[in-house]
Amino acid sequence: MIIVVDGLNRHLFGEVLDEMFELRARVFGDRLGWDVKIEDGKEIDEFDHLDPTYVIGFDDEGNVVAAVRALQTTGPHMLADVFSAILDGEPPIRSATLWESTRFCVDTQRLTRGKGQNSLSYATCELMIGSLEYAKAAGVQDIVTVIDPVMDRVLKRSACAPYDYVGKTVPMGKVSALAALVDCTDERIASLREFADISESVFLEEDQALALFNSKKPADPSVANRDHQPLTELEKYFVEQMHSATTQDEVNNILKLIEALSDRFTPEQKTALLSTPRAFAHEA
Repeated sequence: MIIVVDGLNRHLFGEVLDEMFELRARVFGDRLGWDVKIEDGKEIDEFDHLDPTYVIGFDDEGNVVAAVRALQTTGPHMLADVFSAILDGEPPIRSATLWESTRFCVDTQRLTRGKGQNSLSYATCELMIGSLEYAKAAGVQDIVTVIDPVMDRVLKRSACAPYDYVGKTVPMGKVSALAALVDCTDERIASLREFADISESVFLEEDQALALFNSKKPADPSVANRDHQPLTELEKYFVEQMHSATTQDEVNNILKLIEALSDRFTPEQKTALLSTPRAFAHEA
């Protein structure tokens, strides 16, 4: 399920974008080891401040599991200004009908294997279909995308092989980077849809996307706010005891003490305290 976020509706999807930037940090910073700037767990660069378009994929539970960024090549973009080594001395390609696609990523931790919904294959194909259909509707004829060799193989296996490449392959973190050219034709989209067995529209309306994303949040606002209430001195004591517990016997003794003093806690406080020790005991 795909939503397109751009300069016109970005104000509606701030939390969605935050989750997307966190996904990018995990993929490009942690997994691929690219030299990217990560702050507060989010990977954001200077091109994110140029009002790019984001094509974002959700799973059935409303989690952001895939994303890609699109920029016009008539202005600053990564191939021209960051990955210029790929061009091998050639000037950047600039055209109003050529857009750059970068930061293509999928959540390999959350998605499953196979070709079913909520799988890596399905999410990848759905994101590519959404990107191509959005670009074509916007009058874009071709996309240049900076990818690694793994993504290049994914494109070829998904009936979406690049029709050409730009420049040369260069080292980038733990992997290499290259620039591929993909056309936004009906034939390519149809071939990709057939491969993925996706016939229906992949896009969500704005209200549908927001409802899906917000569905994973606590329905009762008081539950969410309760987490931000300061701990009582007695709660702090038990939390400290749990942190210092080193054996299962010590954890069990603290549990018994919490039960004995249960009249000192609200039902919610008691539930929170009783659930916390299990986590410590599991870690030990």
